[in-house]
Amino acid sequence: MSLSTGTYQTINKQLSKHLNLNNLTLKFKEVGGGSINKTYQIASSNALFFCKINSATKFPQLFQKEEAGLQLLRDQHCIKTPAIISNLIENEEQILILEWIEEGEKTISFWKTFGEQLAQLHHCTNNYFGLHENNYMGSVLQINSSKNNWVTFFIENRLQPMVKNCLDKNLLSNHHVINFEKLFTRLPMIFNDEPPALLHGDLWSGNFLCNKNKQPVLIDPAVYYGHRSTDLAMTTLFGGFHESFYEAYHF
Repeated sequence: MSLSTGTYQTINKQLSKHLNLNNLTLKFKEVGGGSINKTYQIASSNALFFCKINSATKFPQLFQKEEAGLQLLRDQHCIKTPAIISNLIENEEQILILEWIEEGEKTISFWKTFGEQLAQLHHCTNNYFGLHENNYMGSVLQINSSKNNWVTFFIENRLQPMVKNCLDKNLLSNHHVINFEKLFTRLPMIFNDEPPALLHGDLWSGNFLCNKNKQPVLIDPAVYYGHRSTDLAMTTLFGGFHESFYEAYHF
């Protein structure tokens, strides 16, 4: 485990304060799930925590945005998120410490609860599509400037920035750009008119947990108010969602 002395001391100080203990000894174990972050389980004598570490210069305010997203989801009282223990910066590293979630079995009951709770979340609405600030979807900066129309938001804040970025990196050709322009004209026929729904924003199978009480817990959000079908579509990207989840999802 490559953890600097300064980073260890900073984390130790924060968790000592959180646990109201002195002379705290911490054990760090690398865990999976950190495609762009270094991720650890931190063990003290009486508690476990989850820790993410990343560059504060490469992805500015990444964890501040994640904390805000987790808090917004939690504030709706629909579905659980991990408790936020600390969010800090040590030198050029940003550090996010969260509650450790002990995982349980994904039963049929779990999937039904998950579908019902996601539907409740999608009932949380707003008077515009977007969010009061930009954030991240993974490592990609996500533009959330407000729009009154979903298709306009989806084109200008999602598709066009993606196309431009890929074109600048020679990942797309002008032929692809022309096809995207054709797609833009068809989007009003693809999306029905709905009020903005609060979205997780990156709801693939790696961004939720089942806790020991068989309750869903959302992690790694990319929140904004958008069309709920984008959350549902993301669940199908890599699979992993049981059919009971979709059967229980009633809007």
